[in-house]
Amino acid sequence: MSVFGNIMGKIFGRHNGNTAPAQSPASPSAQSSGSPAQPTPAAPDPAAATEAPQVDVEAVLEAMAATKNDHGGNYKTSIVDLLKLLDLDSSLSARKDLAQELGVHAGDDGSAQQNIALHRAVMDKLAENGGIVPDSLRQ
Repeated sequence: MSVFGNIMGKIFGRHNGNTAPAQSPASPSAQSSGSPAQPTPAAPDPAAATEAPQVDVEAVLEAMAATKNDHGGNYKTSIVDLLKLLDLDSSLSARKDLAQELGVHAGDDGSAQQNIALHRAVMDKLAENGGIVPDSLRQ
């Protein structure tokens, strides 16, 4: 599984029932022609094809941080602390893979510039995939 896929699994797999459900991709369309017996083909993006209810990313991360001795460190701005909070590999190699996966090319590998850009890209991608991500996590 991809690094970002692991991040999504940790966050979206832990949401509680206090989130608002998203529109179902299987809801009837306004299209009146054709047979309704066959569903439309799945979208090419696997995350969109398996769209889950919207998740309040900040609430999930805060709940996870509350269970940690260090309260998650600086997960709100640090990609390393975010990955540690999620119990994922935060090594330089894992961050290089994540940068490649998300197309982040800011600064040298492992630099503060790249780490900041990675955190922002992860939060933006979570929002694109149904996460409710406040601006305070996208800095």
